[in-house]
Amino acid sequence: MDTEVETTRAKHPSVLRKGLAGVVLIVAVALILKLVIGFVIAIFWTIVAVALVIAILWAIKTLVW
Repeated sequence: MDTEVETTRAKHPSVLRKGLAGVVLIVAVALILKLVIGFVIAIFWTIVAVALVIAILWAIKTLVW
């Protein structure tokens, strides 16, 4: 049979487990945030590169024709 202490432990996680879960959650959120920021920066630089190519082509067209 379960004693009262064992039943209480099963219902409530320890402070150490809660702290570890908090740390894991913070690390996971930080990694996801880093991935999202990296993705946004990659899209930004792709748009900058395309705009640069378009600007160069426009300048060449304006000078040559």
